[in-house]
Amino acid sequence: MAKLNIVLYEPEIPANTGNIGRTCVATGTSLHLIEPLGFSLSEKAIKRAGMDYWKDLDVKRYVNWDDFLQKNPGAKIYMATTKGRHVYTEVNYEPDCFIMFGKESAGIPEEILKEHPDTCVRIPMIGETRSLNLSNSVAIVLYEALRQNQFDHMKLEGELHRLSWDD
Repeated sequence: MAKLNIVLYEPEIPANTGNIGRTCVATGTSLHLIEPLGFSLSEKAIKRAGMDYWKDLDVKRYVNWDDFLQKNPGAKIYMATTKGRHVYTEVNYEPDCFIMFGKESAGIPEEILKEHPDTCVRIPMIGETRSLNLSNSVAIVLYEALRQNQFDHMKLEGELHRLSWDD
C-alpha cells in the first residue's frame, strides 16, 4: 500500500499549507513541515482558517532540515523545483517516498538541491513563468505519484457512484 509523504520546507503562506493539508487528508498522505513556518499552527489559528480537517491530518514537524533527515533516515526524496532535471512524470514514485516543495518566496535552497540532482523534478511551464502556486504544484505531483501507485488505498468514487447515461 502506498503511503506517500509531502514535505514543505519552511512554508510561508497559511492558506497554501491549509490547502495542502486538505489534499493530504483526502489522499491519505502524510504532511511533513520543516520549520520555521511563516505562520502559527495554534488551535486558534487553525480554527480561524477554517481548517476543521486538521485533526484528521497525519502531520509531523521538524525544527530544521537536519532534524528531518535524522528522523527519516534513508528516505527517498523527490524535490520539486523549477531547476529539476526530470519532468515530474518521468520518475517512478515509490510507495513510501517523500515529495518535497520549497517555501513560496525562494523554493528549496540551492545547497540542498545540489545534494540531490537526480531526484529533482519540475512541472513544465511556458515562457517566463516563475512558478505555479504551491498548493497547485503539490496536487499535480502528488496525484501523479498516486496514479503510479494505482490509487491503491483510495476509494474510487466513480466506481461506486457511476452515472448511467441510459437511465
